[in-house]
Amino acid sequence: MSNADHECAEKELSPGIPAPPPETTPDPMSSGGAAPPSLSLPAALTVAFATVLCVLAALVHVCLVFLYVAPSNTVSRRYEQPIDAWIYPYFEQNWQLFAPDPQSVLWQISARSATVAPDGSRQAGEWLDLTAIDDAAVRHTPFPSHTAQNMLGRAWGAYQETHRLGEQSTSERARMLQEYLTNIAAQRLAVGARPSFDAVQLRVVSTPIAPQASPAPADVSSTSTPSNVTYLPWWQVESHDR
Repeated sequence: MSNADHECAEKELSPGIPAPPPETTPDPMSSGGAAPPSLSLPAALTVAFATVLCVLAALVHVCLVFLYVAPSNTVSRRYEQPIDAWIYPYFEQNWQLFAPDPQSVLWQISARSATVAPDGSRQAGEWLDLTAIDDAAVRHTPFPSHTAQNMLGRAWGAYQETHRLGEQSTSERARMLQEYLTNIAAQRLAVGARPSFDAVQLRVVSTPIAPQASPAPADVSSTSTPSNVTYLPWWQVESHDR
């Protein structure tokens, strides 16, 4: 017997040193631990269906956004209407992040509602300053709502852009933006106005933002920036917009 074997035998026979317990693998069932729960067949099918649906929705969204931002081609021209219906007004894409276009005009947008009397006359309500409501919602707020900041202004800017391009009511996008503005005004007016109304009207006060003042004093009359008031026509409101 070698010296190493002799030392190992002495350690095993030494009465003062207990032998280490044998290593065993714990059995999760015998130790009282419960096995991880498994999904039932209906639940597993539901999770799989929801996962596939989310993946398909993400792929469709990416494809539609790609066709919108890509140069005009046969596919984008053929499916222009469904692409615009998906993109506007919530997923609009532009290059302002890389080429910003600072706002040069301040808009104060107000709205009022009206009902038609039995004799056929229109009874208009008081003007409600929608811009002031949005400003109050974000003022002194560390994390203001992006929707409260930009929804109304972007809707009006896009609607005004369609009129500058001469689209007016001849394009699907112009009609959609008009309906979008109507819905915004109707929802805001329905909060504190009369319980029901038949039409809404918007009033927009546009004030150009004056350029940075020069060090030399200038004539007050030459630096004044007059405001321009625009009254939009009365737009009919359906029952689901009230």
